[in-house]
Amino acid sequence: MMNHSLKSLCKVAPGTVITGKWHSNKYTVLKELGYGANGIVYLAKFKNTQVALKMSDNGMSITSEVNVLRSFAKVQGSTLGPSLLDVDDWKSNRGQISFYTMEYIQGPDLLTFIQKKGKSWTTVLFLQLLNDLNKLHENGWVFGDLKPENLIVTGPTPKIRCIDVGGTTIQGRAIKEFTEFYDRGYWGLGTRKADPGYDLFAVAMIMINTAYPKRFNKTTGGISQLREAIRKQKDLLKVEKVIVKALQGHYTNAIQMRTELLSLVMDRKNPVPVNKSSVTTTSSTIQKQKINQTVSQPTTRQNYRRKKKKSRWAETFIITISIALLYFLYIFQKLL
Repeated sequence: MMNHSLKSLCKVAPGTVITGKWHSNKYTVLKELGYGANGIVYLAKFKNTQVALKMSDNGMSITSEVNVLRSFAKVQGSTLGPSLLDVDDWKSNRGQISFYTMEYIQGPDLLTFIQKKGKSWTTVLFLQLLNDLNKLHENGWVFGDLKPENLIVTGPTPKIRCIDVGGTTIQGRAIKEFTEFYDRGYWGLGTRKADPGYDLFAVAMIMINTAYPKRFNKTTGGISQLREAIRKQKDLLKVEKVIVKALQGHYTNAIQMRTELLSLVMDRKNPVPVNKSSVTTTSSTIQKQKINQTVSQPTTRQNYRRKKKKSRWAETFIITISIALLYFLYIFQKLL
């Protein structure tokens, strides 16, 4: 939590005009959006645009977060965090306060969106999140304080975005900010060292959180308590394999987790029919079939690439169709 002296220093009333010392941009504060360990975030108006303005008396903290947002901007194809707009200082009657402004991302948080629009959106949003996290990890960062409150779903075509980069940490360092329920150290399932597995543990806990909106308290801790919670919820049982592997740190990157999650969803939608005659097939016959198949269809690099390309096209097609169907359902519900 933020200390009281810092909150008092950065506390301003709606209508206050923040004028940048160096760039002379003027921002009119509309309301407080939230506060954390390193500052307060306000909704502000700049000319005819709404922006999010974060101020803190800790200049080093502001510099660190600004560097994170600049790094995000270099990650092509990723819209994980907000866009950085301005960095400056404000000379108030209580002293000089550092601030920066960023894109104001509007929309409900992840849990609110799922509760309102239905759990059918859950997998699509997690697939998006894992894809963006992978890009972040490839650029040397770990998000850190990953939780539903920091995940906003924007529209009209639902897209998951992060709104607080205060906990984002360079890989290899100690996590700067965390929330206990999503922290693997709290559950005794790992360290607080910034690595991709730290974020993937948090993703697994958010998946659990979708079935327990009010969360639950730690009792015995460890994987046993979390596995028990998973098995009490039908929706979580469907993806238990992925959640448990993420909790135990078995994934080295977000794409591995994403691929297995997509595979589980595909298997549920397209169950393989059981051929009763095959049950009576002897093991020797099966072995011969495998040998013949191996001899008649040698695996070459060209075949492998062709199969991989088909797999990527199939995955893209399935996700696109899923999003389109859910979007049309959303529009239909709105018209009713």
